[in-house]
Amino acid sequence: MQPHHSRLGLVLSFFLAGAVSTAAHAQTDIAVSLYGAFSGATAGNGTKESPSNAAGGLFELRHIRNPLIGYEATYSFNSANQAYSSTNPLPCVSTGCPVVPVSANAHEITGDWLVSLHIANIRPFALAGAGLLLNQPTGGQNNTTSSDKPVFVYGAGLDWRFLPHIGLRLQYRGNVYKAPDVATAFSSTGAFTHTAEPMLGAYFRF
Repeated sequence: MQPHHSRLGLVLSFFLAGAVSTAAHAQTDIAVSLYGAFSGATAGNGTKESPSNAAGGLFELRHIRNPLIGYEATYSFNSANQAYSSTNPLPCVSTGCPVVPVSANAHEITGDWLVSLHIANIRPFALAGAGLLLNQPTGGQNNTTSSDKPVFVYGAGLDWRFLPHIGLRLQYRGNVYKAPDVATAFSSTGAFTHTAEPMLGAYFRF
């Protein structure tokens, strides 16, 4: 009977160790971050689109089960003003091509996969995901329209827990998507663009 009990104890010890390890790595939190949005200009189909740099806010609901399994839902908002002009020189020889500004806001909703590593009170992480980017002109501007685009998200960062349930989150997120076309007087550039978002925030762990 002793060998049987020994094997049973070994199995139980293995499962208990796995449960303790998973619990040590598990984390569920909500976070708020501020960021800068820095986007590149695009050109194509006779149109040049130049976005303005802006500040924004990000809200995250995150759950990490273990180092390889983590996921989050996010919502972010920032102003997304655009300037459009023609790249065709023929109509603009005498007067020059006018630049048409459009005031807009960007709303982004994503779902992301995370991998992370828990070391003492530090947790570095990397993420990748996808979602929807909604560009909406503000006010009653003429010749404008909403522009909704799929967006791919990637990033990396670091959580630093300085209280049992509260910590700082430093991260960089990049967005890749087709340039918005919110000015109906211009053709879409049809080009992909990139927005870099360095950010700093705080999280509350449940």
